[in-house]
Amino acid sequence: MYEVEALKNINFGATGVQEVLQNVAFILSTHTMNCPLDRGFGIESVIDKPITIVKALHSANVVEAINQFEPRATVEEIEITGEAEQGLLRTKVKVTINDESL
Repeated sequence: MYEVEALKNINFGATGVQEVLQNVAFILSTHTMNCPLDRGFGIESVIDKPITIVKALHSANVVEAINQFEPRATVEEIEITGEAEQGLLRTKVKVTINDESL
């Protein structure tokens, strides 16, 4: 199982497991409507709701986006932390990789 956070650096030569993990990190760091040639790519923003609802909706959006855009990764666990009052959420995802597809 691998733990992934939002993308900080891009490794243009990533292959295999590292490529899948980098793709998941890229998904975590992209909100829908921010990718010019694919406006549906990324995670939908969830705002103006109580934090418990935000965490539930955000978790569902993360799982849906990873399943859609990186099917080689399977989400096992999601941890959401941050400052609700300031609107900051940090997402850590634990994933397993489908080795058959690499």
